[in-house]
Amino acid sequence: MARLRFGPAGKPVSMKSSDLLKAPSFLREIGLDAMEYEAVRGVKISEEKARKFGEEAKKNDILLSMHAPYFINLASSKESTVEASIKRLEESVKASMWMDSYIVVFHPGYYKDAPSKKEAVDRVVENLKPVIEYRDSIGANNVWLGVETTGKITQVGDLDETIYISKKLEGVKPVIDWAHLYARYEGKYVKSVDDVLEVIEKLEKELGEESIKPLHTHFSKIEYGKGGEKKHHNLSEKDYGPEFEHVCRAYSETGIEAVIISESPVLELDALVMKKICIEICGAKCFAD
Repeated sequence: MARLRFGPAGKPVSMKSSDLLKAPSFLREIGLDAMEYEAVRGVKISEEKARKFGEEAKKNDILLSMHAPYFINLASSKESTVEASIKRLEESVKASMWMDSYIVVFHPGYYKDAPSKKEAVDRVVENLKPVIEYRDSIGANNVWLGVETTGKITQVGDLDETIYISKKLEGVKPVIDWAHLYARYEGKYVKSVDDVLEVIEKLEKELGEESIKPLHTHFSKIEYGKGGEKKHHNLSEKDYGPEFEHVCRAYSETGIEAVIISESPVLELDALVMKKICIEICGAKCFAD
């Protein structure tokens, strides 16, 4: 039986209060049950506030995840860049532990400084090792590191690369951004239910059940060019893809657990649209208790 959770990437846009601590109850009231805390400009939350946020989330049955800062490049040839990237990931892991977020999502880096794509990916693996050691040293073993599929062809992060990185390291698994895959391949992928099924089946075959229990995913419609991702769009914008119906039908068919984080410009409003689509496709069987 599929068990799906939906929520926004960041504070809800329709919530009148700017107080982060009110977000979990707001999301529960409108019918959502997940939220990704966005630390994309830096991990600036205090331990006290993070713990209170986690308590509010637990009280309201909101499953938390965290997005690490964008300024991470574990494939860089510059030692200072790598050291800063490791530090940002360690700060994310610590804050994630404080708020009881189950996964830290991150973009791994760029190819440009490496002699080959393979070398860039191997650098990511090597430079993640101290982050894993740090995670274990502070007792945050329950926090996954989620290597995200990326939307630009200059970035490390196609599906096979995220699987490879996850295979090499403990407590690491792919985060599937369906919009990014669509943009990376210029609209030639994530065009059907079969495409989504192919991704899910590959993850389970290569990494086992843990990779899809739950499968952490992002979704929005997206604009792309020759280099891949350009801009995220609302689900109502018909000129852009991919189609969420394909994703939900695949989730329903496989029966996997999944967290669906809306990265649409209207965040929770499109998370509700996605939930409604899944209710129409598979009814109550799709949802968490």
